[in-house]
Amino acid sequence: MSRLALTFNCQGATLAGTLDTAPGTAGLLLVNGGNEIRSGAFAGQARFAAQIARAGFPVFRFDRRGTGDSEGANRGFRHEADDIAAALAAFRALAPQLGRVVGMGNCDAASALMLAGGARCDALVLSNPWTIDEAGVETGEEAGADVTPPASAIRARYLAKLKNPREVARLVSGEVDLRKLLRGIAKAAKPKPAPTSLAAEMRTGLETFDGPVRILLAEADRTAQAFAENWGDDPRIASCPRAGHAYVEPHARQWLRDQVLGALRG
Repeated sequence: MSRLALTFNCQGATLAGTLDTAPGTAGLLLVNGGNEIRSGAFAGQARFAAQIARAGFPVFRFDRRGTGDSEGANRGFRHEADDIAAALAAFRALAPQLGRVVGMGNCDAASALMLAGGARCDALVLSNPWTIDEAGVETGEEAGADVTPPASAIRARYLAKLKNPREVARLVSGEVDLRKLLRGIAKAAKPKPAPTSLAAEMRTGLETFDGPVRILLAEADRTAQAFAENWGDDPRIASCPRAGHAYVEPHARQWLRDQVLGALRG
């Protein structure tokens, strides 16, 4: 395995990419979310790419226009289809043995792949897709920390607390902030909201894709909880218990690797 830094063209702009080489005929195209650069927060994407490449599968990462080392204007995830297409073309040119490319994104990068109808990838791994229409909410690596949990997640949380004798003792002893508790109960009592318009657009885009799809949800992540609320039941969904948005927990890191390797071995 070796790591190559390179550039490629996207509608007249020079984009930066990184290829982790491997002999496999299936490869992973990593799409970044928010304003995250291709190395990821604290080089998390780079480490993940190296792990997948060591398992025998080449991995291509890139900075979309206006982020990291790439030229151009950053138009956001809703307008990323051309960047993904250019990256896919560069990946296939550099690794001509590829028969299949699995596109993977977390948060709004997953949304970008869905909006683009799979962006000509052969399979998709969609992690914690972003479905929130609220203007001004930052997406990307830490998005899950900034999203109000949906009513269903709050109900599940309170139900778990009521089953815990220690939490019941705290309530009886007066250690619980009653005002905060009442606000949470009011939120939990709200009916399930209608799906957001973004979720509807993502569903429409994904319906045009005929390859295999895995939707991965980190159960402790508010972005994932909001997606589940907006999306509903889907047999393609797999959930990782006690996992946060970036899968930094040891069991979550292993679970994520296993899911992605399963998609690559497809």
